[in-house]
Amino acid sequence: MNKADFLAALRKGLAGLPEEEIEERLTFYSEMIDDRVEEGLSEEEAVARIGPVELVVSQILSDLSDPPPTREGTGPRRRFSAWELVLLILGSPLWLSLAVVAGLAVLTPYAVLWSVLLSLWALDLALAACAIAGVLSPIGFALQGSIWPGIALFGAGLACAGACLLFFFACKRASKGTLSLAKRLFTGLKSRLIRKERRA
Repeated sequence: MNKADFLAALRKGLAGLPEEEIEERLTFYSEMIDDRVEEGLSEEEAVARIGPVELVVSQILSDLSDPPPTREGTGPRRRFSAWELVLLILGSPLWLSLAVVAGLAVLTPYAVLWSVLLSLWALDLALAACAIAGVLSPIGFALQGSIWPGIALFGAGLACAGACLLFFFACKRASKGTLSLAKRLFTGLKSRLIRKERRA
């Protein structure tokens, strides 16, 4: 079964649910299949790893049949006493700084990933600038009457142009890989948050 057949069967199995709910589920499973295809699987293999449509439909329906949390369950179960509030306020320099450090620890890998990619593109632009300068420099040397330095710089400019071209394809591939990795991480985080919300 390919992706289109799977999604059509899933839509049919979820008939009767609100259209928003159906579209959300179809989008979720469509992205899941696309991610697995990007990892190298065929559509049929990606669909087979998800499982039979009937099982997926029954899982979705059982998740939806769980009673929604009551208003009492969503808020705090009890109010804080005065001394607990005082402790929270006095301890805020400690727990607030720890929360900031934890947030930075989560964001740091993303920042490093995108910084490396940006550095690669900056290097490619530098090679392009060197190539242009090297190819145009013989004109200035020819006007001054010294040809050999101009020829040497022209050769260096051609070498930089070749390196720039090769590096461009490497940067393009690195960009695709980085975007794919970021998308997978975001999708995984999103699916985990959705599961936690349903269990809560």
